[in-house]
Amino acid sequence: MRSELRFGLLGAPAVYDADGEPQPVQSAKGRALLAALLLEPGRVVSVDALKDALWGGHPPASAHASLQNHVTRLRRLLDAPDRLRAVPPGYRLRVADGELDVRVFEQLVSRARSAHAERDWDACAEAASDALALWRGTPLDGLPPDAAGHALVPRLEEARLLALELRYDAEIALGSSGGLVPKLAELVAEYPLREAFHRQLMLVLHRAGRQAEALAVHRELRRRLVEELGVEPGAAVREAHRVVLQEPVGSTVPGDAEPEPAVTEAPSAAAAAAPAPAQLPPSPPHFTGRTDVTYALSRLLAGGDGDEEGTPPVAVVSGMAGVGKSALALHVAHGLRERFPDGQLYVNLHGATPGMTPLTPDQALAALLRDLGVEPQRSPQHPDAASALLRSLLAPTRTLMVLDDAATAAQVRPLLPAGSGCAVIVTSRSPLAALDGAGRFPLEPLSGRDSDALLRAVSGRAGLEAGHPLVELAGRLPLALRIVAARLAARRALTPDALAELLAASDGRLHHLEHDDLSVRRSLAVALDALCGSEREADQDAAAALARIGALDLPTYGVPLLARLLGVAERRAEAALDRLVDVALLDETAYGRYAPHDLVRDFAREAARQNGCGMTGAEVADAALHWYAESALQSLLAIMPEGLDRDDRMRGVADRLSAGRADSRSGDSRSGDSSEGGAVGAVPAMSTDQAFAWGDTELANVIAVADRYGRSSALLPVLVRCIFSYLKRRGRLAEADLLTRLAITAARRSGDREGEAQALTDLAGLNYVSGHSGAALERIDEALVLWRELDHVSCVHRGVINRGLLLEALGRYEEAADALRQSMELAKSLDDPLSEAFALSNLGNIYEHTDARAAIDCHQRSLEIGEAQGHDGVRQEAHCDIGYSYLALGEPALALSHFEESLRIHDEAEDWHNESRVRLGTVRALRELSRTCDAARECEDLLDRAEARADEHRAGLARHQRGLLLYADGHVEEAYAEWEAALAALDGTDSSEVVSELKGLLAGTVPQQV
Repeated sequence: MRSELRFGLLGAPAVYDADGEPQPVQSAKGRALLAALLLEPGRVVSVDALKDALWGGHPPASAHASLQNHVTRLRRLLDAPDRLRAVPPGYRLRVADGELDVRVFEQLVSRARSAHAERDWDACAEAASDALALWRGTPLDGLPPDAAGHALVPRLEEARLLALELRYDAEIALGSSGGLVPKLAELVAEYPLREAFHRQLMLVLHRAGRQAEALAVHRELRRRLVEELGVEPGAAVREAHRVVLQEPVGSTVPGDAEPEPAVTEAPSAAAAAAPAPAQLPPSPPHFTGRTDVTYALSRLLAGGDGDEEGTPPVAVVSGMAGVGKSALALHVAHGLRERFPDGQLYVNLHGATPGMTPLTPDQALAALLRDLGVEPQRSPQHPDAASALLRSLLAPTRTLMVLDDAATAAQVRPLLPAGSGCAVIVTSRSPLAALDGAGRFPLEPLSGRDSDALLRAVSGRAGLEAGHPLVELAGRLPLALRIVAARLAARRALTPDALAELLAASDGRLHHLEHDDLSVRRSLAVALDALCGSEREADQDAAAALARIGALDLPTYGVPLLARLLGVAERRAEAALDRLVDVALLDETAYGRYAPHDLVRDFAREAARQNGCGMTGAEVADAALHWYAESALQSLLAIMPEGLDRDDRMRGVADRLSAGRADSRSGDSRSGDSSEGGAVGAVPAMSTDQAFAWGDTELANVIAVADRYGRSSALLPVLVRCIFSYLKRRGRLAEADLLTRLAITAARRSGDREGEAQALTDLAGLNYVSGHSGAALERIDEALVLWRELDHVSCVHRGVINRGLLLEALGRYEEAADALRQSMELAKSLDDPLSEAFALSNLGNIYEHTDARAAIDCHQRSLEIGEAQGHDGVRQEAHCDIGYSYLALGEPALALSHFEESLRIHDEAEDWHNESRVRLGTVRALRELSRTCDAARECEDLLDRAEARADEHRAGLARHQRGLLLYADGHVEEAYAEWEAALAALDGTDSSEVVSELKGLLAGTVPQQV
């Protein structure tokens, strides 16, 4: 059995070796990565989920690159590196049946249970023992607390205890229980309320002739159950007690069945005075999905044994309007009625009911006492006394209470029973964090499949195919889906496609999500109306924030941006956003990041148009662009090393930002508030890690605000030139291309010639790295015209360097050399050593085609300048260029040493373009050294990284190398598939030599060299 295992979670995450021995992963991050993948065996785990697993929701700026490094290290531990593949949007670890110890363990426990039910004691003992042999310690041991608290852990620990029970039952039945007393005594001490171990210990002691001790075990168990839980031992323990009393001491005892449910006492006289309440509204028809949360909620409530202090289980089901909180609560409550024979109480607290005022605790108490048979004249007037009477009436009973639509924890707290046999379900838009000890069940919209099923069931339209647009247009929200289904059911002539067209009109969706007394808009408006009518500062700020969100409409929001839009300090903005989360108008998708549901977005846009937000839409957009430009400037200062390049990129930025800052804040009277908590601060300086983290977090928003509002804004060229360094270093080529093109449009419309020149220069660089040097040369020539007109010599110099680089890529070597010699003269006139280093590097690249030794000399001189200036970027590029020169000379070992040094420097100076060149050179060097396994692993890693960045050009070059490696290993069909994919990616780019080779390889006219 162990020889088939490959992975383990029953203990510290481990990889099994060929001998079937578990080899724990040594690094903490490696364990976290392996565990995250094994918790979803054979399924794709997203990159974001893996980052959360490794860094607990606070990934550093280098998380993406670091994750890929951990993936590479993990591959080295696997029996086959291709087990772990990059599959967008993340990674998938292939795990076959019988290869994961958790699966094998659960199969063995299931087999033991079946054998136990059939009284096949030999099979039961064998399966249970085999299962327990896999147990190496606490599941997911050695992981951070968040991961170790995964729901899998208690499930497996419970399964282990069951396996022990099954094995000991089998051993008792087989008569081999002589050595069980010490083991069972230890388990009884460790689990004092687990009746099965007590029963087994009683029987084993009885068999050993120790009747008095067996009776003492029963007496102590009964005392504890009665005093702590108010229940008697179950039927199985009572049967064991009878055996101890009546059967001869030392007799053979047959194995007993599993314990039966405990018998409850009769209801108290107070509770019996009135009929048992059965107040639950009807169970919702067509209840769909929610399988996992239904199981977890039922399990919590059905336990009925509360915590160690005897308090009843309380569950809070929370979520946005219309997400199905009440439906879930009633569905679960009806399923538990038999477990609560003394009644089921239901109170609608109207915390968010359109047109109704929430019940006060006094009103709710009076209703509950009346329903329990207390005459109104005998009901205490003081709220504390009424609450105490409620607790007294419910204490001896097994009663289920549903408190629907609660507004606050204060509304709920006086209504809670104290008896351990009771249970409470509370529904609320708020998670009611102030309600101590409650289990919390936040609901999300339904899955696509469950939404399809609900829509078909309620509408009666069997022809609704899976994935119909109506599902997403209704936001997968049960209320909206029921409204859509009701409209389809009411109007048979209304087709699903026609209704989808009505909903797709962005300004009319909420209008069509109303039917009879059902309305998404009215449900959402309850929360906003309460905020607007409140005198609390946080509530007023929250209402204003929702209007700003509706006016701007970005994917996500953070505290600093909302503080700028509101014109308040971040403390107040955070309080406002938290209030919106509390009333379920926003979700906190990650720490400090907030986003509305799609239907809330529509509602917020309506609110911004109808109620106003204190600013026009243009003013909100301008304020956002200002904040993003100022933040991008701080990221530029953190990411880009000091020097002439950074000075040129920042030229005029501060003036353009300050010119419009006053206008961007003039639309809101709060902007000048200097009272405590109200002052609006400038964007603070960032560290390098903070700058990368800011870019990772805000990039989607930057693209959205630029695309919607930036084409006519003079601020967009400033924003893009400041964020470009981040985009280049991160390898976000597609995003950079979009933003630079938008910046060119905006600069031309606003007459910003300097901004246009910079955007053209940046676009030329993007064209070059994507393999389109011809287009890049056109852009750089346009930029040079502008730089010369502006008389910015340093920018002209940089443009000439880039022109030389592009001419070299196009094979126009003489023109390239002339351009680079011209750039070196300009560098000397600028007295800028780094400019000279870049010129030398590019000159070396030209020499590489004719005289690789001369090329190495140029690169060495560039490296010396980089060392003297302490410039990691120059050092990294110089080592990479030297490596390629040695490849040209046929000396792969020397090339590899320089590639390795360049990659080492990369960890300190992240730059995807240079990194990808280094990794490709490493693959070539390893292949030429016949280290094919290492080359294949590095090639896989390079391909993963390129595809994660949507860099088709670099991915195509990697596939070319991968095909050569596969062909050399005898995998001819796979090699041709890689070459075809590579040709599709590279055809039409500057990689003409590789393209020609690929065409020859596919035609069979080029020999496949290893």
